Amino acid sequence: MNRLLKVNKSEDIPEIYQNTPISELLEYHNLGKEFKEYSNAQLLIGMCMDNRKKLRIPENFAYVIRTGGGNLRYSEFKVSFAIAVGDVNYIALIGHNHCNMVNIFSKKDKFISGLVERAGWDPERAEEHFVNFAPMFEIDNEIDFTLNEARRIRIKYPKIHIVPLHYLVEDNKIYLIQE
Repeated sequence: MNRLLKVNKSEDIPEIYQNTPISELLEYHNLGKEFKEYSNAQLLIGMCMDNRKKLRIPENFAYVIRTGGGNLRYSEFKVSFAIAVGDVNYIALIGHNHCNMVNIFSKKDKFISGLVERAGWDPERAEEHFVNFAPMFEIDNEIDFTLNEARRIRIKYPKIHIVPLHYLVEDNKIYLIQE
């Protein structure tokens, strides 16, 4: 957690992000900044689908893609669309602690039984589904994954500002990840 930079006031935001959509995101969510009106998205936010996280941002402020672990690898067309058609120049990647994509293989039995009981799948199909897809979404460490995902996306979109962030479930705040 020593890699996380708290944002408790505007002055905590590094100069590189001052007066950017990233500073606005942090000020809206963490500092309760009064909402402005937007007619166009200012950035793309990639974050986990986890139900424990809710961002405090104004309408029309951002495109938001929510996927398991905030993994954008299988959402690249949507990322490209936000950049090419939506004119965004910033991507905020928001990982979070206590992510259920960490050690996903420990949840295999629950996953299979849940699909059998709730979705009506047969056990063999549910297991095959897990085995085929779990490796794509496994995360070892939330902060490291977010940093690696930011690096990967920077290679693909070199002119776009990719900013790794971390959401702490306990205090519902977004932190900058120091690289």
